[in-house]
Amino acid sequence: MTSKAIYTILLLLCSNTFMTFAWYGHLKMAQLPKFSNLGLFAFILISWGIALVEYCFQVPANRIGFDGNGGPFTLMQLKVIQEVITLTVFTIFSILVFGNMQLQWNHFVAFILLIGAVYFIFYK
Repeated sequence: MTSKAIYTILLLLCSNTFMTFAWYGHLKMAQLPKFSNLGLFAFILISWGIALVEYCFQVPANRIGFDGNGGPFTLMQLKVIQEVITLTVFTIFSILVFGNMQLQWNHFVAFILLIGAVYFIFYK
């Protein structure tokens, strides 16, 4: 694996971590006393700020990784990699932050199918 590929994947990992917090972190924050009185608009602004950081990782990841810019991945490969990272980060986040989430057999089947998606998107 090339350094551009590793760098792209690491940037996507950072990007998706911030995006998961932007999209789902406010659900947990609303339960905390410090944030419990905030309205929807405040959470939108907080999430927007977090999403801005996410874009600071996502855009460079796509530019570095895209084969049209000299990177190692096609557009379809970038998207599948991003989706697998998104679901992996979300799974870890939901277990760690929400605590009451349990992985079930159908989640494992879905992960196996995602691995299949990665295999087929890179198949030549």
